Amino acid sequence: VQLVESGGGLVQAGGSLRLSCAASGITFSINAMAWYRQAPGKQRELVAVVTSGGGSTNYADSVKGRFTISRDNVKTTMYLQMNSLKSEDTAMYYCDVIGTTRTRKYDYWGQGTQVTVSS
Repeated sequence: VQLVESGGGLVQAGGSLRLSCAASGITFSINAMAWYRQAPGKQRELVAVVTSGGGSTNYADSVKGRFTISRDNVKTTMYLQMNSLKSEDTAMYYCDVIGTTRTRKYDYWGQGTQVTVSS
């Protein structure tokens, strides 16, 4: 399984970025895909998650109304549209895929993409 994040970069406060996570080599049923982030000196935190099937979403309070998570089920690609970015959004953003087969659970992570918001 390979997860490749892209779309990070340097942006001014108030700007926007769109992150992508392309998953390949998936041989199990995906239950959920999520974005996490980790800022220097802080713990990794959940930013947003989208489930399979009904496609329900959930967001950290700090990003509600500014970030939108979506998923292309056919391409097994996930996106995070980030608007009205703030300096506190600066972090490494990671893609996470969770899935199952009849006998096993899976949890894969990408390498991360850096988002830096300048004030």
